[in-house]
Amino acid sequence: MILAVAICPHPPMLVPEISGGAAGELDEVREACDEVVAGLLTVGPDRIVVIGGGDLDGDRDEAAGGTLGGFGVNVRAGGADDALPLSLTIGAWLLDRAGWSGPRTYSSGTPDTDGRVALLVMADGSATRAITAPGYLDDRAEPFDAIIAEALAGGDPSTLAALDVDLGDELWAAGSRPLRTLGEMTKDADITARLRVDVAPFGVGYWVADWRLG
Repeated sequence: MILAVAICPHPPMLVPEISGGAAGELDEVREACDEVVAGLLTVGPDRIVVIGGGDLDGDRDEAAGGTLGGFGVNVRAGGADDALPLSLTIGAWLLDRAGWSGPRTYSSGTPDTDGRVALLVMADGSATRAITAPGYLDDRAEPFDAIIAEALAGGDPSTLAALDVDLGDELWAAGSRPLRTLGEMTKDADITARLRVDVAPFGVGYWVADWRLG
């Protein structure tokens, strides 16, 4: 049973030790992520399931962790096993930051949701929203991200379940597959939704949202 969902982006610069002097540019995003992740704890889940993109050899539990050493800082998140890709490492970091010490599942696919669970979905938007973006400028990026923002704001899982993930790949949207998974997992739910942040610093789309499921 899914009780609640938090949707957050996963730029490495979300971690202040990495962003350094540019930390302020993501203050709004970071603060909103802290709020929605803290909200997951208040619904009393037995387990928090973190869903993100990247390579992962099957679902992993709280023993899994990740490191941000590749970004020049000695920051670890989660457990001692360095199995997690970036998206799930940032998810682990957010849970650590929120003080969650209960069971966790990390998944880059469609995880089991038996019992009372909350979802933390790690999902960046298009990285082609400006000429300075990692994937340069693609005029299709902003409309693609706008569809997702509207679905997150309206609690619309059907739109997420129908996302064109191949187009998402072309637009460097790392979150398109995790968001489609979210849509598929919540299709029949009664959802109360709030989109807290919809921004594109550095030409990359970032959302922060929370859903409560009835």
